[in-house]
Amino acid sequence: MKTIEYTNALAEARALEVPSRELSLRRDPSVSQFWNENRKLLEAAWAEWEIENKDALLVPDETLLDPRLRKAIKEAWENPEKESAVANLWEEVIPGVYVAQFFDLERLADFRNYLEAVANSRVPKRAPYGIQLNRYGMMLDPRSEGHLAAPNFQAFYSDMMDRFMRPIARLLLGTYGYDNQTFGFSIQYNPDKDKDLHAHTDASSATLNININLPDETFKGSEVDFYDKASGKTVQTKFEPGKSIIHRGNVPHATHPITSGQRSNLVVWLYGDRMQIPRGSTSSYGNISSDSIKDVALESVTARQRWSLPDGPKDNVAPF
Repeated sequence: MKTIEYTNALAEARALEVPSRELSLRRDPSVSQFWNENRKLLEAAWAEWEIENKDALLVPDETLLDPRLRKAIKEAWENPEKESAVANLWEEVIPGVYVAQFFDLERLADFRNYLEAVANSRVPKRAPYGIQLNRYGMMLDPRSEGHLAAPNFQAFYSDMMDRFMRPIARLLLGTYGYDNQTFGFSIQYNPDKDKDLHAHTDASSATLNININLPDETFKGSEVDFYDKASGKTVQTKFEPGKSIIHRGNVPHATHPITSGQRSNLVVWLYGDRMQIPRGSTSSYGNISSDSIKDVALESVTARQRWSLPDGPKDNVAPF
């Protein structure tokens, strides 16, 4: 098969006529066709964009993340028996829901400047379906159409999922065996566009929701309610700059309306092959496969297994 080479991919990508918001929101077949037909061009354009802006552009890497988290993660990869230091950084909200600092507050502005450069790149990006086309709404994972394919960002994203999120989820949520596939997107809540999210569960084994607001970017509202099925109680949490919430996908949760300011977040998921999630999990989404789900004796999973990479290939199934 002949490889297509682009001599001026960035200019070609910027000249594309992107499907309208209306077509995107109703998931017209032409929208998917547009992104798939232009995938290689857009990947080439992002690579060219990085090269063109290399002197001014951040290369995102793990130094953006909280130093205590980085230290504990590094030591656990070297010696999995030290994984308790990672667990100790996370505070339990209810069973299956934990909070911790994820980004380094002193580096958040660097990352936000990078995302601003992405937003200003004029390279077409697809926002998550059902989410209005706000400035920071974009798909992050290669399985998604119109994703942020900048090579340096993808290296950072893969590292964050493989070295950070997956072992943390295995440690806190017992997701081993249902976490080799990744998915992610970004969203910005504001009073004029995407202001809330009704009660739902996720099509994931684990969800990591990271706030990337700067310390001086205040907002009101937008609290997140988590429902504890065991006690019947609802517990309210509020995002803070650089802080993250990790939870099982089957924990019901809802976002209150934001009344002022803006809240910007990265949302990333883990799940198994063909969208498999642990037995007994339910989801608000309709494309979960419960056939032949592996029975993993979670209590027998070793620390060494938790701190390992999946050996299976990535599939191309996207939740939305």
